[in-house]
This record gives sequence, structure tokens and C-alpha cells, in this order.
Amino acid sequence: MKIQSAQCSMKGGRPYNEDTAFFTSTPSGFLAVVADGLGGCGGGETASRVAAEVLTEEFLAKPEITEENINAILQCANKAVLSHQTPGQEMKTTLAALLAHKDVYAAVHVGDSRIYHFRDGQLIFRTEDHSVPQMAVLAGEITEGQIRFHEDRNRVLRALGGDKRVKPNIRIWEGSTDRDAFLLCSDGFWEYVWETEMMADLAKSDTPQKWLDYMIGRLGKRYSEKNDNFSAVAVFTDEGFQNLFVKNCS
Repeated sequence: MKIQSAQCSMKGGRPYNEDTAFFTSTPSGFLAVVADGLGGCGGGETASRVAAEVLTEEFLAKPEITEENINAILQCANKAVLSHQTPGQEMKTTLAALLAHKDVYAAVHVGDSRIYHFRDGQLIFRTEDHSVPQMAVLAGEITEGQIRFHEDRNRVLRALGGDKRVKPNIRIWEGSTDRDAFLLCSDGFWEYVWETEMMADLAKSDTPQKWLDYMIGRLGKRYSEKNDNFSAVAVFTDEGFQNLFVKNCS
């Protein structure tokens, strides 16, 4: 499996960064993670770090991509976050993870950190937030675009550390990911970069780092002094995106 990746994690307008973002290769695949610690609960930085570390450890120990195994891994990560909670710090975190083992892939998320899946430069899938605005979209009360400006934008309905058993959304598929690109990002990132802009910047990029650089440039012109931390991991299949870049630039 030939993969390219890039990542960023910045504090934005906050005094410190409570996000965790990373990519790691495995003997038979890879793992990409973005976790956004919920600052209002205290200990968000610890929650995001612990969740990401435990998920990685568990996946490396048992990398099979099945719903049962992925759910078990998420329960371990949730248990670890709960074990770090105190009466003064009921820490919680969102989590978005992209896992690959051999020729099987999984997109897993809890909360409002997102995973975007692009193929041939077009968006074909994104995770649905576990949030009040996303529920309003599903009820037909607002549009997708209005999520970014909704008054309850920060009301997350699911998070690691929230209940004894976490309820992740798990999407599993098989087959080659040639011509595919993935973007995992916290709400502080996607809130300021529109999906049409993600695709436009992807079309100009022959590496994940260039893609992130274009999007961070847009974000930097838009966020306020009080903006949330923002983090992202970009993943390309190597051969597929070199070919796509040649096609778009010819």
C-alpha cells in the first residue's frame, strides 16, 4: 500500500491546543486520527491524547477491520478517557479515525470531527456530525451550509468520556483506494473551509501537504482571535493522485 499523508494541529485563537492529530503506517495499512478535546469540560488535551493513543495501541495489536473489532477498540479508548476523569475534570473528546488493513478500510467517528472522502477530485462521502445542528439538518429545519453558523454549533451529542459505552458511527468498505483522498479535521478547521473549496484546492495539489497549505491559507484569512484550535490529517493514495494532478493540469 503506497500512501502519502500530511497533518497540522494549531491552537488558533485559544491559549493552548487541546486537539490531537497524527498519521501512522502499520505493517499492513495505516491509521489516521483527529481528536478534539472538549475544552469546557476541563482536561480536553489529555482526553484527546489518551483516546488517540489507546486507539492506536489497540489497532496495532489487532488490526482486523470488522465492525465488532472497531467497536471494541473504541470502547477501550472511551474507557481510558473515563479513567482519567476527576470531579473537577470530566474530560471528553471527539474522535475521527481512518483505518486501513490490507484491502479493507474503515471511517469511524464520534462527535463533530469529520472525515471527508474524495474520489477523482469529487466529494463522495462525509461523516454526519453528532451535534444539535446536524440533527436539525436531518429534520429538515436547516441546510447543510447553515451548520457552520448555527447558534448551537458547539453542542455535541456524543463524545468519548460521555457515557460508559460510546456509540461510534462505523463505515467499512473494501477495494483499492486509487484516485481517493481523505481529509480528517476538527470543527475548528471545517467550519472555515467550504467543501467546494476543499475540492478546488485538491485539484491544484499533487501532495497532501500542498492541499493542507492551500486550505490553511483560506482558514487563516477567516478565523477570529477567539477561534477554536484547528487540526487536520490529509491522506492520498500515491499513484492515484499523481495521475489526477496530471489530468487536471494538462
